[in-house]
Amino acid sequence: MQVQEWRKSLYVLDDGRVRAFLIVGSNGALLIDTGFPDSGVKEAVEKITDLPLTVLLTHGDVDHVGGLEGYSRCFLHEKDWHLVRDGKTVLEPLREGDEFRCGDYCLEVIEIPGHTYGSVAFLDRGKKLLISGDSVQKEGPIYMFGSHRNLDLYIESQKKLKEMEDQIQVILPSHHEYPIGPEYIERNLQDAIALQEGRLPGEQHPFLPCFSYRGKFTEFYY
Repeated sequence: MQVQEWRKSLYVLDDGRVRAFLIVGSNGALLIDTGFPDSGVKEAVEKITDLPLTVLLTHGDVDHVGGLEGYSRCFLHEKDWHLVRDGKTVLEPLREGDEFRCGDYCLEVIEIPGHTYGSVAFLDRGKKLLISGDSVQKEGPIYMFGSHRNLDLYIESQKKLKEMEDQIQVILPSHHEYPIGPEYIERNLQDAIALQEGRLPGEQHPFLPCFSYRGKFTEFYY
């Protein structure tokens, strides 16, 4: 696990496969995502702070909720509750416009279904910072196969984020290069539209039940 204080009081916890993010205030801390079961996010957090912790989840895929063991409560959009296998953690709903404050950060919930039906991003309008989960990435692959994903909704959500582009300067995605700029919203959107319209060549993935589609900027597993 690599731990970096990327900005004052904002830590990036990266196990080489997926990232979690930790914001530490004076009276509490916010953890965004918990990694895989073996990522070691909880242990990394405990080395940084022992303040009361609020756990927020961008969506319900196992690489984001797999480290929930040991946390009594977390916040996740209700449409992804069925993806959580840990029955010991109490799930609280996330909804559009909910705000979570920690130190001088204020994270606003933005509903962006598509990658999963319960995907959300967290936007700090004052800092023009977006924590995007898997929905905005550089190059990808972005997973869009399986019954809990919806390409049409993903495209609508990218359009929604594009309308907020003037309020975003920096994006912290959960995978691949970070930070990235807001131009990747448009890049992901245009390639998703090309996928929707059947304009991207597809190649059977060697072991996943999907095809790989490579757009100009973004690869999708679909």
